Amino acid sequence: MSVGIGIIGLPKSGRTTVFNALTKGKASTGSYTPEAPHIGIARVADPRLDKLIKLFKPKKTVLTEVKYIDIGASVKSLANETAISGEYLSQLSNTDALMNVARAFTDESIPHTDGSIDVERDISAMELELACSDLAIIERRLIKIETSLKSAKTDDMQRFQHEQKLLAKVKSGLEKDIPIREQSLTEDEKRLITGYQFLSAKPLLTLVNIDEEQIAEAETLEKKLGQLFSKTGHGIITLCGKLEMELGQLDEATAEECRKEFGLTISGLERTIKTSYDLMGLLTFFTASSDELKAWPVTGDTEAVKAAGKIHTDMERGFIRAEIIGFNDLMKTGSIAEGRKHGLLRLEGKHYMVQDGDVINFLFNV
Repeated sequence: MSVGIGIIGLPKSGRTTVFNALTKGKASTGSYTPEAPHIGIARVADPRLDKLIKLFKPKKTVLTEVKYIDIGASVKSLANETAISGEYLSQLSNTDALMNVARAFTDESIPHTDGSIDVERDISAMELELACSDLAIIERRLIKIETSLKSAKTDDMQRFQHEQKLLAKVKSGLEKDIPIREQSLTEDEKRLITGYQFLSAKPLLTLVNIDEEQIAEAETLEKKLGQLFSKTGHGIITLCGKLEMELGQLDEATAEECRKEFGLTISGLERTIKTSYDLMGLLTFFTASSDELKAWPVTGDTEAVKAAGKIHTDMERGFIRAEIIGFNDLMKTGSIAEGRKHGLLRLEGKHYMVQDGDVINFLFNV
């Protein structure tokens, strides 16, 4: 099971450096127009897995993966109706969240395209690019709806008119500089526009790319920018992309020692994933046996039957019930059998809301 995050950013922001830092990749960080986006995988470390491994002794352990996609093209250019821009936009649209790399580092050998370093300006500029991309999609769709309405039957006409009204509402918000993720939409309205995969509707993590000299001031910078930009579905963190990329090429023990020298308690990857999970509202449940232990990311509003469907559609279709024990309860009792004896192993129906750390065995019949 993987989570997809698209990496975007203005030119010269260090976007690909951050990509390498998070994926331990070696993609070229120079100016380029790639034939295909850079794609890399990062595994999500979870200390609970180590304890579950000792308990179940599985033959195989499967961690959640985060798939990072570095498009290597400006969001503004993706709004154009060309084959390659359409392909890139499709890949970006199919991600679960976006990460905007905003430049704060100074490097005279890499001049900023706007002539100066201004993080606030660049963050606002990217929000504008996301909005423009969505507006281009909406405008094209509204033109098609107008054409369809001329010959539509009664039932189709009502559907088109409803869609037209909703898109006009979203368009009005975007024109007022309100990203879709911040607009006051009902759950039904959100569901109806899901198929468009609008970019400004996605959770957005702005990663401020700093240099080593700025690490001591990183927390202050985060707070300042957070007060200005952190809103619904938009978070701000700082990361020294160049340093983290270099640390990613070292063994873990050496990298840990180097982090301590800079006063860093966790890796940039761990912090980035944690913040991304929080923005997306993700939690983790586990399935465990002697054959396989696996971590599954789902949103916090996931019912047991839908969690079963994440594993296999047959499980969702033939769902009977779920045997569930919380991670902490399992650690206290030491086994599923002891958890059952103490009444901590519960039987839950399809509408049970999955909790973080649940260890679940799905019972189903097809």
